[in-house]
Amino acid sequence: MTAMKTPVPDDLRAVRVAGRAIPDGMLGTLHEVDAAVARAAPATLAACLARHGHVLVRGGLDRRAVRAAREEVFARLAAVGEIAQPVADGVATGTSRRAELHPDAGAFWRGVCEGPRLRAVSHGARLGALAAAILGRPAIPFDFLWLRTMVGGRASPLHFDHVYMNRGSPDVLTAWIPLGDVPPEAGPILFVEGSNRFEDVVSRYRGLDVDRDAMPGSFPEDAIGFASARGARLLTSSFAAGDVLLFDMFSLHGSCDNVMEGDRVRLSCDVRWQPAADARDERWFGDPPPGHGGRGYGGLNGARPLGEAYAAR
Repeated sequence: MTAMKTPVPDDLRAVRVAGRAIPDGMLGTLHEVDAAVARAAPATLAACLARHGHVLVRGGLDRRAVRAAREEVFARLAAVGEIAQPVADGVATGTSRRAELHPDAGAFWRGVCEGPRLRAVSHGARLGALAAAILGRPAIPFDFLWLRTMVGGRASPLHFDHVYMNRGSPDVLTAWIPLGDVPPEAGPILFVEGSNRFEDVVSRYRGLDVDRDAMPGSFPEDAIGFASARGARLLTSSFAAGDVLLFDMFSLHGSCDNVMEGDRVRLSCDVRWQPAADARDERWFGDPPPGHGGRGYGGLNGARPLGEAYAAR
């Protein structure tokens, strides 16, 4: 796995967070394990995650399957006028006929999120084997899938995953899957280094539930300001189709800004895995899973037409 102070590649300096460049000395790369090493010595995955709160598995998924999933999603969005041809390029049109063609926003987005090519990646055996290696026992995925279509100028704020999905197993993993190559300017995922060990912060969020406690899920401080105050670095990396990042529920993360030119959309998805024998959070399992407040897939930002998100930049 990578050393703690691996030099930052020059292209990674293109990342922006809330419109700002990360100050010198505050930018670092994610901790990674090559897929071949993970297969030969699966204990390295659990060790890396236990120490750093995350592990990036290079080539952990089938690259062709990931690209097929990407085209499947963008083809569905092209059919409602949101993505231009060729769909593999993922270029937003700035328009949408989604509401006209699919009045039930949740049903449409559920159909996209349950596409067979996407599910072959997010719920497939290769990812299941990685999750089981980390958990040390058989693993199952949540039925619910979080699909992200990040238009230019948009990013995700800092947050812990724990507050969204803590009613079942205490040993839930998030798998963040870039659906295609994600260069630095596309707005890759971002972590506050060592945040899984910030017990003073973690203790304030442990046991809180965004639905039960009617609290916002996002962290109230900006990434650069918070990391600077803690003397911590912000970690990110470039990603290729087939890479997958696994992390725990108490690693503080968000994303960099999508500053790609040409109205290109960053496409990724989150899927959660847990020990198969453990209790399950009822919000994220079922046919269909009820989601937050029973809104199902209609409660996700992705259920909004991409044109709306585009206009809101």
